[in-house]
Amino acid sequence: MTISFKDRVAIVTGAGGGIGRAYALELARRGAKVVVNDLGGARDGTGHSDMALQVVEEIKAAGGEAMSNGGSVTEYDQMAEMVAKTKEAWGRVDILINNAGILRDKSFTKMEPADFELVVKVHLIGSAYATKAVWDTMREQNYGRILMTSSSTGLYGNFGQANYGAAKLGLVGLTKTLAIEGAKNNIKVNNIAPVAATRMTEDIFPEAALALFAPELVVPASLYLVSEEAPTNTTLGAGAGVVHAANVTMTNGVLLGADERNPEGVAKHFAEITDRAGETVPQTGAEQSGLVMGKLSGN
Repeated sequence: MTISFKDRVAIVTGAGGGIGRAYALELARRGAKVVVNDLGGARDGTGHSDMALQVVEEIKAAGGEAMSNGGSVTEYDQMAEMVAKTKEAWGRVDILINNAGILRDKSFTKMEPADFELVVKVHLIGSAYATKAVWDTMREQNYGRILMTSSSTGLYGNFGQANYGAAKLGLVGLTKTLAIEGAKNNIKVNNIAPVAATRMTEDIFPEAALALFAPELVVPASLYLVSEEAPTNTTLGAGAGVVHAANVTMTNGVLLGADERNPEGVAKHFAEITDRAGETVPQTGAEQSGLVMGKLSGN
């Protein structure tokens, strides 16, 4: 089975370089009309350039259709305008890949509040703004595919990235709720945690690993997650040809006795409480309440 995006319209934020550029090029190669959104700033969010225009030219030179957009994901009005222009040109929006991001890495003790706020605003709020801008269109169409970009830092933590990690795990929560809300209108919402050598990670990967972790190797998992056949409420990690799934799980838990419902009781049963044997992957938050009710009823 060949996955095609013929007659689909896709918006990719942060598509002027790195993984976003790779998404835009492959979507176009597979038939999509692509909006290449990028401020073209440095990885700390400063400055501007015409990077998006260069990607559009690449797509057009290969026979595809594309337009550039320089809107900032941190400005909702600019995202709404981007969507309006897309619909004016091509009539619909089928796919949104929230890829735009910046880094301002510092240990938490050295991190200024402004560094924390801006990173959260670009990654988390920016993804919410872009998604909000396409949401009603996708509901009216009864079709939409949205991809958030999480990170191993959000899923598992990383020194010096408290701001980035907070934003990236926030995107997992956003994904889970929107997947539930979008289900009745065939809107599928997923998450990708990339491992790739880009300008965002240029000082992390050694020179010898750059080719191994090429941005293009994140594309297969991401494009599957925005295809017609996509699952929903799924987080995949991808890099260097390796793809894995990441889940938020829940252990079976313990019903504390009436005389143990205190900190000492939790300490006493902590090993049992955190025992991962038989843990589940809840699909909605209601399953936590379900676990509690089940324990109370003796199940």
